[in-house]
Amino acid sequence: MYSISEIAEKVDISAHTLRYYEKEGIIDPVRNENGIRQFDEHHLQWLQFVKKLRETQMPVSQIKEYTRLFLEGEHTANARLRLLEDHQQFIRDQIETLLGTDDMLSKKISIYKELMEKSMMK
Repeated sequence: MYSISEIAEKVDISAHTLRYYEKEGIIDPVRNENGIRQFDEHHLQWLQFVKKLRETQMPVSQIKEYTRLFLEGEHTANARLRLLEDHQQFIRDQIETLLGTDDMLSKKISIYKELMEKSMMK
């Protein structure tokens, strides 16, 4: 079992964020007899997944919806699949945009480098 500070360090998120996720129903830590939050390996894996979703700009509202569906059980598998497929398409669209921007920037950088080389030759 991990304390809130230990799990926060392992996942590289703040204890404040963990408390927020608990408040929003995204995570449900076990409480010991003193009321102290404790996290296990399942929580660790779940939080790593949630972190990846957040890093790829999935809104907390969608993560909450995914969590709700997950907790409802297997009969929600299609809805969870659609949610994840939609997010994957969002990520792919972002990658396409970023690659296009990277290409444009590479061309612009080449132009500036050429200009600088020409001005140094004079």
